[in-house]
Amino acid sequence: MVALVIAEHDNASLKGSTLHTVTAAAQCGGDVHVLVAGSNAGAAAAAAAQIAGVSKVIVADAAYFADGLAENIAEQVLALAGSYSHILAPATAYGKNILPRVAAKLDVAQISEITKVESPDTFERPIYAGNAIATVQSGDSVKVITVRSTGFDAAAASGGSAATETVAAVADHGKSAFVGREVAKSDRPELTAAKIIVSGGRGMGSGEAFKVLEPLADKLNAAMGASRAAVDAGFVPNDWQVGQTGKIVAPNLYIAVGISGAIQHLAGMKDSKTIVAINKDPEAPIFSVADYGIVGDLFEIVPQLVAELG
Repeated sequence: MVALVIAEHDNASLKGSTLHTVTAAAQCGGDVHVLVAGSNAGAAAAAAAQIAGVSKVIVADAAYFADGLAENIAEQVLALAGSYSHILAPATAYGKNILPRVAAKLDVAQISEITKVESPDTFERPIYAGNAIATVQSGDSVKVITVRSTGFDAAAASGGSAATETVAAVADHGKSAFVGREVAKSDRPELTAAKIIVSGGRGMGSGEAFKVLEPLADKLNAAMGASRAAVDAGFVPNDWQVGQTGKIVAPNLYIAVGISGAIQHLAGMKDSKTIVAINKDPEAPIFSVADYGIVGDLFEIVPQLVAELG
């Protein structure tokens, strides 16, 4: 058995989600290969070759791979698929855009957002917003899998010495084109990669009130997040959303401020190592998953925490 991991990257470096996906691939048994499809992506390929447990890095280089268009990347994966028993990608927007196309073309059932590998053909994945775990067994000759990164430790980014092979790039699919990208600039850590996250909910009351959380986030060098209720109310941007329909996170420390703890939000953060909840309602569901809970007015408690942190 040989597993192929579709690397998520920006041509210059790998995304952290790739390291978690390599761990899942290694647990499937057999060798692990990594596909780096990009444009002038030598630096990303070199980084992939250093990942512990990777035996080969496959490089497909073409100008039309530069922006990771799913149609083109999927065609490149399909060109290689015959050599692999497992094809995996991170369960990010990138991976979720590519692998369904691959699974459809291979006429196999995709196995989505796995959190555990029980055997080469059997996997666990959360269902019902994480309230139940389904054990899924696949009889397909090729297992097409997206990996929830919070379910697997990251593979070591160094220590490996994989061989690198360059393959011919498939032709440009031609049915989509990159138009533009608006990237939010922030000095804070990326939400899905942050070790500490400070999140606000509907209890903040307004977008202006989120400024109360900024000193706390600054002290902790934390990313800032939000519940769907806060995003839907227009308090903060969509890319702050944590939850079932937002970003799935598992930082070392998650501070939930003014978040009641709807099931959809819990699904996105309950795997955090330590959860601290601040809410004026002692019956708020968030306290059921919190390691530490503070009942009170967030506008008094948060400044006190900042003062204690010096």
